[in-house]
Amino acid sequence: MSGSRNILSQPFLLRTPLRVLALAAALILTASFGAHEAHAQADDAWTPALSMQYRAVSGTAISPDGSRIAFVVREPLMEGPQSEYLSHIWMTDADGTRAAQWTRGEASAGSPQFSPDGAWLSFTSGRDGEGEGGSQVWALPMAGGEARQLTKAEGSAGGYRWSPDGTRIAFLMRDPATAEEKKAREEKRDVILVDRDYKFSHLYVAAIDPDADEPATPVRLTAGDFHVTGFSWAPDGERIVFAHQVDPRINTGRLSGDLSTTTVPDAAQIAEIVASREWAESEGPAEGNVTRTEAAEAAEAGLFAGNIRLTEIDDGIGEVTLLVGGAGIERSPLWSPDGAWIAYVSTGDQPEPIGLGDVYVMPAEGGEARRLDTPNRSAAVLGWAGDSSELLLLESLGTRRHVLAVPADGGEMRFISYGDGVIGSVALTDDASRMAFTWQTPEEPWDVFVSPTNGYSPQQVTDLHASVPRPEMGRTHLVSWTSTEGFEIEGLLTYPVGYEEGERVPLILNVHGGPAGVFSQGFTGSAAAYMLQYFAQEGFAILRPNPRGSTGYGKDFRYANFQDWGFGDFRDLMSGVDHVIEMGVADPDRLLLMGWSYGGYMTSWAVTQTDRFVAASMGAGLPNLVSMTTTTDIQDYLVGHMGVEFWEDYERYERHSAMYHIANVVTPTQVIHGAEDLRVPFTQGQEFYRALDRRGVPTEMVVYPRTPHGPREPKFVMDVSERILTWFRKHLGSEAVTAGDESR
Repeated sequence: MSGSRNILSQPFLLRTPLRVLALAAALILTASFGAHEAHAQADDAWTPALSMQYRAVSGTAISPDGSRIAFVVREPLMEGPQSEYLSHIWMTDADGTRAAQWTRGEASAGSPQFSPDGAWLSFTSGRDGEGEGGSQVWALPMAGGEARQLTKAEGSAGGYRWSPDGTRIAFLMRDPATAEEKKAREEKRDVILVDRDYKFSHLYVAAIDPDADEPATPVRLTAGDFHVTGFSWAPDGERIVFAHQVDPRINTGRLSGDLSTTTVPDAAQIAEIVASREWAESEGPAEGNVTRTEAAEAAEAGLFAGNIRLTEIDDGIGEVTLLVGGAGIERSPLWSPDGAWIAYVSTGDQPEPIGLGDVYVMPAEGGEARRLDTPNRSAAVLGWAGDSSELLLLESLGTRRHVLAVPADGGEMRFISYGDGVIGSVALTDDASRMAFTWQTPEEPWDVFVSPTNGYSPQQVTDLHASVPRPEMGRTHLVSWTSTEGFEIEGLLTYPVGYEEGERVPLILNVHGGPAGVFSQGFTGSAAAYMLQYFAQEGFAILRPNPRGSTGYGKDFRYANFQDWGFGDFRDLMSGVDHVIEMGVADPDRLLLMGWSYGGYMTSWAVTQTDRFVAASMGAGLPNLVSMTTTTDIQDYLVGHMGVEFWEDYERYERHSAMYHIANVVTPTQVIHGAEDLRVPFTQGQEFYRALDRRGVPTEMVVYPRTPHGPREPKFVMDVSERILTWFRKHLGSEAVTAGDESR
């Protein structure tokens, strides 16, 4: 491949709609969402503590008529021994009025949905101590009143959807522990057999009676040795289309994925099935009156009007039919409103471990599928237009993320949203005429907006952070440069707070994960492992490049680092550093480096290839691709990039592994890792740390307990950037080392 074409060629994509910067107080949500009063000294400076006050917002829902918007607000709890997040659902009218918190309590609530008639707001929560059952589906009446529990499942209810007529709710649930497994756990005999005894996720359905006092008992639709990952109702409510893979492992999702349909009983039939089960249990072998087989025979003989045999209940009562099979990986199906079509995302005719997600439509009764072209070929399906004529999609476009519309017949795509920033958490009305979504830019935090889908005119309906201090920010600009082989590379450059033109400052090169990740135009004051405005406040510029291999720039660009980790992508990064030096911003003698996951890989690689960095921090990095392949839970992602198994070409894996070039390292390198990381196992960080330490290279290792692939507890989130800053300052010579610092 020679060079890369910028997929953002449409000029109107660059126009940014004016945010609604001021609305009448009566028309906008100005609640602080629990934000504590900031101390006076924190009001004029960015700190990790200040960034934590910017509450995350997700999970929007819009009522069928577009008049009400629900959304989830997450806040950190960090008092005393607490270090966790609590999420609750808020509601506002589409004009910003009548804003209020709708769920409360110590248990989080999420996944808001409106019932098809708009009378209920449903959500999932583990409230009221449901024991091993975990989260269930609850609902609040829109007319006012207490929440009521809708489902009573043995396990935790996962992704759920109302039936089109509002009489049923279908949901996913993992196979619960058997009585034998529970007994083994209690007796400390719960031995784990790796890659055996899977707990599959399957489809269940419950009949919803608004007048019932008790939650509904669900019945099982699917059963067997396959794992359901997503589903969609047919508009007539008689069938469900679902995606499934052969087992629950995350790696399997890169190798297996098909679509099938199942029949679904109506609410009356579900009631009969539940009644037959309850009858059999009460009259079964325990009482000696009737055997389970006899109960099934009675049901089959017509004792229950549904004539559904009891023996089918445990096996799944739906009639399953394969819709799309083959070597490709299909996921995310969505039935069209007219019932004629099913849209889905697929890799095509073969697995694509590097990452490909084309959108297809096919006749609902089976037949030839049609691929719909999108710029990045990695879209999320949001919904169908009300007349089933087009699909609404969400896709990364360079450093932006936008909503697109693609005609189902393969016609010309149109952009529904445009401008700088990142759109997320999109929810559509039933006819897809209006949408609710979050929107953020590097300078403005996320808020909830509404807009028509024809004629984009976003209206801000919340002001979630009105009471949170907003000190002067280091501004962020989109920059671009030409790398080797003619690749055009984009990146986001954040300047230090108060930066003056011509001043040369320390530059942090921040590398994203993936490699098919992307740095986008999100709010730079947000709480994350890397607190960007905190570094900017302390006088650092931060360059966040999107080198070859990143998403957002089309398939060819995303695949451009195939069998090339550490080479072309490394040149893209370093040419970006040179560009910022040429701009007169970066001090070439004060360069620093940090990155997480694949960014950690590039950090480990860079310090074996150059001594230009004063210090580096490797977060959850993978310096040894051989041992990484045999320990990670996504081994085929790595093999997909290398193009061959390691035993077939040891030299290839070693050539791209920092560990095999460890003798070159002179850069002081901090190693950060989560103790419970399965994606990039803890031993990857340990290998690099031990090798650096044995070589006498300045190093330290920071381990976060209870932590998977990235910090999850808010106190740990706050801790990461402070530790990195201390490490950088130490090796820049801008801060004295305390007597207790034992790192070299």
